[in-house]
Amino acid sequence: MSAAAVHSLWTTAADPISKIDTPKIEYGQLSPTLIVVGAAIIGVLIEAAVPRKQRYYAQVFLSAVALISAFAAVVALAQGGYATTKAGIVAMGAIAVDGPALFLQGTILLAGLVGLFTFAERRLDPVEHGKQVDSFAAQAASVPGSDSEKAAVKAGFTTTEVFPLLLFAVAGMLIFPAANDLLTLFIALEVFSLPLYLMCALARRKRLLSQEAAVKYFLLGAFASAFTLFGIALLYGYAGSVSYATIAQVVDGTVANVDPALADTMGNDALLLIGAAMIVMGLLFKVGAVPFHMWTPDVYQGAPTPVTGFMAAATKVAAFGALLRILYVVLPGLRWDWRPVMWGVAIVTMLGGAIVAITQTDIKRLLAYSSIAHAGFILAGVIATTPDGVSSVLFYLAAYSFVTIGAFAVVTLVRDAGGEATHLSKWAGLGRRSPLVAAVFAVFLLAFAGIPLTSGFAGKFAVFKAAAEGGAAPLVVVGVISSAIAAFFYIRVIVLMFFSEPRPEGPTVAVPSPLTMAAIGIGVAVTLVLGVAPQYFLDLANQAGVFVR
Repeated sequence: MSAAAVHSLWTTAADPISKIDTPKIEYGQLSPTLIVVGAAIIGVLIEAAVPRKQRYYAQVFLSAVALISAFAAVVALAQGGYATTKAGIVAMGAIAVDGPALFLQGTILLAGLVGLFTFAERRLDPVEHGKQVDSFAAQAASVPGSDSEKAAVKAGFTTTEVFPLLLFAVAGMLIFPAANDLLTLFIALEVFSLPLYLMCALARRKRLLSQEAAVKYFLLGAFASAFTLFGIALLYGYAGSVSYATIAQVVDGTVANVDPALADTMGNDALLLIGAAMIVMGLLFKVGAVPFHMWTPDVYQGAPTPVTGFMAAATKVAAFGALLRILYVVLPGLRWDWRPVMWGVAIVTMLGGAIVAITQTDIKRLLAYSSIAHAGFILAGVIATTPDGVSSVLFYLAAYSFVTIGAFAVVTLVRDAGGEATHLSKWAGLGRRSPLVAAVFAVFLLAFAGIPLTSGFAGKFAVFKAAAEGGAAPLVVVGVISSAIAAFFYIRVIVLMFFSEPRPEGPTVAVPSPLTMAAIGIGVAVTLVLGVAPQYFLDLANQAGVFVR
């Protein structure tokens, strides 16, 4: 064969490769996520290149600038009409930029910023060897109690890697509720889960408890991810696509030209039902709904408290956003199948979280079961399947996230010789010893209980109203009953703080730096503003409540 013939064969074979279209990426509309990812990568480089003494300041500054810039980008996109008239699918169909996505991204970025303040706090622990220390292990790689750990503490080391990890987690959370195909959803899930697994293991005090929490979270999270991935595979087998819109069309039976190879599987509802159930199961694990809640109390108790606060707030926002998009955009045609199941999950979640919380003696475990009950209340709004349902869930998530971070920030202040005093008996008489801290914590507890004039009341009212109008009135009755049960243990803590005698050997309240004060102050301000004058924010959530399809 002549050289020319070989050459012509080679060019013919290679010809299709030159026809791959260059991907069209809308950088402007993806800017919030890109800013956070870029800052996270720079944070990793800071760990490698900047001297140890300057790292903390460089990381805190970089993280704060990145989160504020990304929030500004979200606001600019919303002002530019991308939440309403210009909403669309970007990045080759992988990501949706619409009202719910931008609203949830803004909430996640603000929660991340307030969480960052608690991460950067360095005044609560006593000075060790002349160095100020934070809530994180001196050297994460050293075995608890070993000589290398003692040497690291003596040298004043701090784990500043938590800041890039925080940014990577936020970046994954930004993509998660905006994902418009199942693969993007799964990648975002892993991007925000892995940093959380790591951060849970980094507590400076009670390191073994912290590492145990991280292992539990990692193992159960890996199971949940596996379920999600298997569900994605089954849905792909059913619809021949991972794109939300295509799957929705196949479910509705409105898909135009059917591939003959797919015609057989499209009639197979078992693939659809099992696949959808597995994906929803993975998301219910992330929001901490019963019966996928087993990790929550152990992880909340064992993780460093700043991480617990950030995780409790931001993960819920991201996961509920993704759950809404899956149920409303991909599976509206399956509504009669998934609604009864979600009814059951919501009822056991509300009642289970509220009843088990009564038996808790540790403040962090109590807040963990309270967060499980709140997941049930938010599910009531998801089940409404109306535009009001979406906007009420968005409002509830925004209100809930600030209360949560504020409450965990207060928990970091109450200390004894062993670090944070989280046993409830230690909180007795706190209102007499430190009236301001106890009063602030009482405000957060009343918001969790849904007492009027707090954001919790406005959120619960919106969610229950949407559920009742969406035909789920019995669910509202269960919600009100479990709210009453939950109010009992919140008020019990308030009574314990203000009406019990303080113990002589009780804990002290540490004086925080302006960072934690800002986190708590923002939490109180948002709680009261959303409680007293929620209308503007409810309207904002209403405008943002329409998914692009």
